[in-house]
Amino acid sequence: MNTGVTYALAAAGFLLLSGCVTQPNVALVDDYRPVYNGIETRLWDGDLVNFRVSVTGARDNNDVASYAKCAAAQYALIRGYGFARHVRTNVTQEGGVWQGDAVYTISPALPRGSRTIDAEVTVRNCVAEGIPTV
Repeated sequence: MNTGVTYALAAAGFLLLSGCVTQPNVALVDDYRPVYNGIETRLWDGDLVNFRVSVTGARDNNDVASYAKCAAAQYALIRGYGFARHVRTNVTQEGGVWQGDAVYTISPALPRGSRTIDAEVTVRNCVAEGIPTV
């Protein structure tokens, strides 16, 4: 083995053992306690629905998008439909409050596209994850 590589490996091992190299602080799953501030639903045209959601304490865009997805799934069930298809979600954040503006289509049959959701399954998952619906 190359002497330079040996010294580099030894130095790296020493740093790890001496505590000079530490893992970044990672929030535990139990530390995540979002506040879901509400859902505003607007039926645009027939099966096209806009959902505006607000979350305080979200970790990222995915938390906001999940809240909107849960709203869309429950809304589809309320309207007597079993499916929804995601069209788009825009997320903004200001002062710790995250806003989501999502659009979904709802339908009684599985719609075309790759971003479809089964409303019943999605609502069950939302309840299990503690995410409120409409």
